[in-house]
Amino acid sequence: MLKLANHLEKQSLLWSINAIAGLSIFFFGYDQGMMAGVNNSPDYVRIMQYGHYDEEGTVTVTNSTRQGGIVAIYYFGTLLGCVLGGWIGDKVGRIKAISFGCLWAIFGAALQCSAQNIAWMCCARLLNGVGTGILNAIVPVWSAETAEYKSRGQFIALEFTLNIFGVVVAYWLEYGLSYIDGGFSAFRWRFPIAFQIIPLFLLFILIWSFPESPRWLIKNGQTEEAFFILSRLRGSETDEAKKEFDDIVSIIEVENEASHKNSYFHMLFGIGSGKLHLGRRVQLVIWLQILQEWIGIAGVTVYAPTIFSQAGFSTNKSAWLSGLNNIFYMFSTLINVFTVDRIGRRWTLYWGSVGQGIAMFLAGGFSRLQVLHPSDPSYGAAAASFIFIFTSIFGATWLTVPWLYPTEIFPLAVRARGNAYGVVGWSIGNGWLTLLCPIMFNRIGEKTLYIFGAFNVITIPIVWALYPETNQRTLEEMDLLFASDSLWVWDAEKEFARLKAEGADHVGFQGNDKLGGEVQSVQDVEIEKQQTK
Repeated sequence: MLKLANHLEKQSLLWSINAIAGLSIFFFGYDQGMMAGVNNSPDYVRIMQYGHYDEEGTVTVTNSTRQGGIVAIYYFGTLLGCVLGGWIGDKVGRIKAISFGCLWAIFGAALQCSAQNIAWMCCARLLNGVGTGILNAIVPVWSAETAEYKSRGQFIALEFTLNIFGVVVAYWLEYGLSYIDGGFSAFRWRFPIAFQIIPLFLLFILIWSFPESPRWLIKNGQTEEAFFILSRLRGSETDEAKKEFDDIVSIIEVENEASHKNSYFHMLFGIGSGKLHLGRRVQLVIWLQILQEWIGIAGVTVYAPTIFSQAGFSTNKSAWLSGLNNIFYMFSTLINVFTVDRIGRRWTLYWGSVGQGIAMFLAGGFSRLQVLHPSDPSYGAAAASFIFIFTSIFGATWLTVPWLYPTEIFPLAVRARGNAYGVVGWSIGNGWLTLLCPIMFNRIGEKTLYIFGAFNVITIPIVWALYPETNQRTLEEMDLLFASDSLWVWDAEKEFARLKAEGADHVGFQGNDKLGGEVQSVQDVEIEKQQTK
């Protein structure tokens, strides 16, 4: 098949990679947003037996645990899928792993749209989630490994604009289908589920014409092909490709010495990683993704109609507002494209947490005032406005960084598996919250938004103290950034500055081997090997 790297170069090739990766992220967003409309389909409610509906098609949920469980089991599938995807991606390459994830997700989607009972639906959503987890573990890594380090954040932020475009398409497609046969048709929920097969099929067909990650190729000894791809990505007339190639090659042999200690188990507990502190990095990416969901986006995305109805709007207007909210959400992601590489990851998260927290507290307060004063619609309008503000700020800040950070901070030898741990955190946060959201909204109503607001406040000191800045640093420099034995950011930055000043370009894997847990440059390692011989 035609290889684009033979015909495209530099920005044209990078934009092509960005577009095809965005197609996968579009599917991811569509799949998330889809269930909000499916949950309000009378025929779906009848088959799944978690509520009832009146003659106008208005759904009343009587078993919120069942409703939430059907949604949440998908995230258990993504958890399993990301672990599988991370292993496959490091084993056989990014391109093959992406194609495998497409086939698995297509199979799950086909089963899901033909579901005849709750057991069938749960099994299908579990399988669909596995396919999504595989793609989520690999696609961002592939993007990060091909992007230039100066614009790596912008590269992935652009892809997540398509993520929210997927959510927008899902909402408005289902909103339009709600008018067919008065909203009672099975087509209202079966077609939106089947629609996700289209981007998956396109991704499966097109991905084979795209270049493999040059970093993965170097790691697996295919240096000639890797250098050619890097030359096409960076420009064959410049020395940038050669410098980047040399930087990657210089760490491969050191990393391969510890390949036997790169299992998920060893990574989770940091066993045998010495100065690399892989266990710390794993915990950082897991909890960053969990926090991303608990600041409120999971509740807003899946249960936005419920939030708007509690603010005093009718069922139809709530659905319309949810779709409009996601349009604002989509355009807000463009802010992140222009800021994440300018102000950095940490400051992006800071201003996002402040704005989101204020919006959540005010949305909850005005929702409460609407309940107390049902005759005055201004309170409901104010609550809806702050939900709009929340999602817009989230799109400009917290949407991208928790997905970007895991693709940056892990060594090449375990990068796909490291990113898979980020998806594990996302799966836990999403699954946990989508299961609890129906119960929380039923039991405490708008006070649920206060909980989300409180989590936004909590994230600020956590990011400040524990998450080092990765902006404008190469992927090969991340090991130096995490070389400090201290958990705190200020110590990590001091150690990074010291190592760079000494000219070190890597750290040892083993804590008690010949490196003695001390930082050594590649040149030092090579000298030791020659002396041993």
